[in-house]
Amino acid sequence: MFIGKYGLAAAAVALATALPAAVQAETLTMGMASEASSIDPHYHNLSPNNALRRHMFESLTNQDETQQLGPLLAESWKPISETAWEFNLRKGVKFHDGSDFTALDVVYSACRVPNVPNSPSNFVSFTSAISDFEIKDDHTLIVHTSEPTPLLPTYFANWGILSATANGVSGDIKYDKENCGLDAFPSTVDFNNGSASIGTGPYKFKEFVKGDRFVMEANANYWGGKPEWDEVIQKPITNAAARMAALLAGDVDFVDNPPTQDLAELKENPKFDVSQGLSNRVIYLHMDQFGPSTFGVKGTGKPDAQYEGEGPCATEACEKNPFLDVRVRQALSKAINRDAIVEKIMGGVAVPAGELLPQGFFGTNPGAKHEAYDPDGAKKLLAEAGYPNGFELVLGTPNDRYINDAKIAQVIAQMFTRIGVKTTVNAMTKSVFFKTRNTYEFSIYLAGWGAGTGEMSNPLRALVGTRNKETGLGGTNRGRYSNPSLDEKILTALATVDDAKREEILRTASREAMEDYSILPLHFEVTSWAHRKGLSHKARADQYTLATGVHKAN
Repeated sequence: MFIGKYGLAAAAVALATALPAAVQAETLTMGMASEASSIDPHYHNLSPNNALRRHMFESLTNQDETQQLGPLLAESWKPISETAWEFNLRKGVKFHDGSDFTALDVVYSACRVPNVPNSPSNFVSFTSAISDFEIKDDHTLIVHTSEPTPLLPTYFANWGILSATANGVSGDIKYDKENCGLDAFPSTVDFNNGSASIGTGPYKFKEFVKGDRFVMEANANYWGGKPEWDEVIQKPITNAAARMAALLAGDVDFVDNPPTQDLAELKENPKFDVSQGLSNRVIYLHMDQFGPSTFGVKGTGKPDAQYEGEGPCATEACEKNPFLDVRVRQALSKAINRDAIVEKIMGGVAVPAGELLPQGFFGTNPGAKHEAYDPDGAKKLLAEAGYPNGFELVLGTPNDRYINDAKIAQVIAQMFTRIGVKTTVNAMTKSVFFKTRNTYEFSIYLAGWGAGTGEMSNPLRALVGTRNKETGLGGTNRGRYSNPSLDEKILTALATVDDAKREEILRTASREAMEDYSILPLHFEVTSWAHRKGLSHKARADQYTLATGVHKAN
């Protein structure tokens, strides 16, 4: 049996996610800081979506609150060659419609992952290594990969399994990276209206009213035992004060991301409890580094060459792109007082970031420090780059996605302005933000990323790897940074089975990405949850808010 860095030994491992039997049937009402953009489990690689997905659409493997790997729909797995893994699937599992779970459902789901229209951030990075499937029998699946893929079982924890039968597919499927010869897949609309929302999870789709509520009901026939809650209602309450008011008034039992300024009072209130934990979510700034022109920049002069590519600059007159000069990128990093943001804006509930994962995670560099605040050094670098008088900039940000996101953007704009880069903020709801980001309308924007695999290859390949569908790199690299040397290191790490060698490659790649200022990490969020007395909850490093993680206190 193979045992890797992430606890991949799975034979005879007890199910970590089995739910306790209900003592008294009741409804759990949750106030959510962010609403999922869709019920579709393959539409958007976004934390609220990924958390919601886990209630209804299970994966082959599972990550617990510390992102340690364990069994789920697969009871065990092992490598049988350098490029093949055998998964032993759980027997007796049924989908919500009563159909049996088999290996065919895994193949069908993998076929759909790259075929979701208009996906803002897809899941292809978790399936790109798969070259073929071999179904030995209904519950034994051989997964072939194009190269050694030590993290394959971890990747399989990050995408949900659909029912092939419920979607009219039976018999053999010839796997490929296109559409597997299938005529059609269920649409995102089908999931949102519930008609395609058929999984194996502990909860079933009941009702989705966008902007108001998402309701799930217990799957009484769940293979892991009847869920603790008969019904779960998730209400999006994006305003932090309103979310807190709902908790205090008893309108909801549980909330995520309570206002940082209210945490001390909550902890002293005998009617409520708070759980907290350092997350792997990095808040960062992405800068457009693709073409000679950048939309939203003024005062830099005419571009050095004609712009070619996607985005507004393809059709509108844009000015010279200052972010192509590493000295400008470094100057902006030096202009940011990360310690002040953590202390004043985050109320101490964050940790300044010097890499894309917190210290101690696999692939991080021991002792890596965040950029020191140095406004004088920033001004000097700008002058050296040819901008002694700075320039003008528009900073894009969501105002309802990350903890204090718009406030952080406003403070950063002030810090940039102090070094001569006059900056204004364009804040918008997350739905508008992601749509705008994905059409490359920001020259610089604030966003966040949580590492689904809990190790360094995940943020590197998603955020700074060159956008390439074939390699699976750059899925969320909307700054379009490209560095062939870095790409090579990331791809090499992903194919290196030896843990020690892979970690050293990732550390080198991380240093290169940071030294080139490919992206500007700001801080890691410390996530908080609050709930009424009588409940218990464990903080999760991935920040997922799961009804399956909320229990009646003993």
